[in-house]
Amino acid sequence: MTKPKKHILNFDQVYDFQMIGICSHHSDYRLAWGLNEQLNTHLEKADEDYLSSSKKGVTSTHSKYYFKDEENIIEYYLIKNKSLGKFLIPEKPTIDYFLFLYENQIWEMEELIDKLRSIPSVLGVFEFDPEEIDSTEHLAFN
Repeated sequence: MTKPKKHILNFDQVYDFQMIGICSHHSDYRLAWGLNEQLNTHLEKADEDYLSSSKKGVTSTHSKYYFKDEENIIEYYLIKNKSLGKFLIPEKPTIDYFLFLYENQIWEMEELIDKLRSIPSVLGVFEFDPEEIDSTEHLAFN
């Protein structure tokens, strides 16, 4: 009797979002207000928090703000990184919030980062490549 062959399916994850880390000691609604003022967006608290899960089966909920710009076809997600001792992106524990731009066709990242740094409640802004962070493979936006 022959041993059955195992086939392994490998695929490359394609990320259709950009990821910006924001350090701020202000609350999420205060930061969202600052982003709305500076970026001319209308981020609003989502009805449901962002539910995160990891390979270990650990789940956590994180405060989420959302805005869909129909005219420019871009979606903004502002998600708090730490919630009840658990992180959305555990590789970046010093980041307070992440701003995700889904299907961004309008912002040059340097211009956006400069605008974010000019918000009084923002202490630091960092661009991250989602491909370099393992836990981003679990992120899903809808």
